[in-house]
Amino acid sequence: MGSGFAAVFARFRRHRLAFVCLILLTALILLAVLAPLVAPYSPTKVTGGFSKPPDGAHLLGTDQIGRDMLSRLLYAMRISLMVGALATLISTVTGVLLGLLSGYFGGWVDHLIMGFTDTVMSFPYILLVLVAAAIFEPGLWSIILILGFVDWPGVARLVRGNVLSLRETNCFKGDIAAGMPRRYILFSEVLPNTIAPVLVYATSVFAISILDEAALSFLGMGVQPPVPSLGNILNGAESLSVLTGKPWLWLPAGILIIALVLCISFVGDALRDAFDPRNS
Repeated sequence: MGSGFAAVFARFRRHRLAFVCLILLTALILLAVLAPLVAPYSPTKVTGGFSKPPDGAHLLGTDQIGRDMLSRLLYAMRISLMVGALATLISTVTGVLLGLLSGYFGGWVDHLIMGFTDTVMSFPYILLVLVAAAIFEPGLWSIILILGFVDWPGVARLVRGNVLSLRETNCFKGDIAAGMPRRYILFSEVLPNTIAPVLVYATSVFAISILDEAALSFLGMGVQPPVPSLGNILNGAESLSVLTGKPWLWLPAGILIIALVLCISFVGDALRDAFDPRNS
């Protein structure tokens, strides 16, 4: 197992841009996690004048009501990463379980699960998210659950396809013939062989969830102030005067969103190649 991990890591390191992105992503996650220690002020405390430009006391200036922008950005990144991570966890676990059941049992179970999956996938994704956000009360946990339960169909279909291919292998047929418990076959034999593609797919879900949170919070349907998120910080840049004359109110948040999404995407692409032994 150790040699297998070393081979995957060696292939991953060949992607120099992805390796740099992994280092940058790790640094941003650490800053977000350690926000209570590294932020110079409380994200909700008024510490300066209204919409003041960057200076020695406020390195990224203050927002419209005098709160330190650097502190708010650190806490906002923490919230946005948490939304992305938890939504990805919910969608991945849901998709993996449904995909395993569908591929393993087949028959009416497969038709039922895949029929429901196809029904969910038939709705335009952004429309489904907006409708769900409009129905439920806006807030942190609402947006996590909404994103978590609309992103699982892709994972389910991916896992089902892998299970169907594994069912044709001699190892799988041998376990069935030996009378191995279904739990053992599913979680000790089948699941480990589907982890790699699921992990790669999860990185794309993570990036999309961060973007979706930013979009919904920008529209006022996601994380609600005074809790800062990258999306609701951008919400303050709706006026032309802010866009043109006060870039410190929106530009750093926009750059952070772009940096997070690009880093996660590049790491996901490199992981896809790293897990493929044909790239040795």
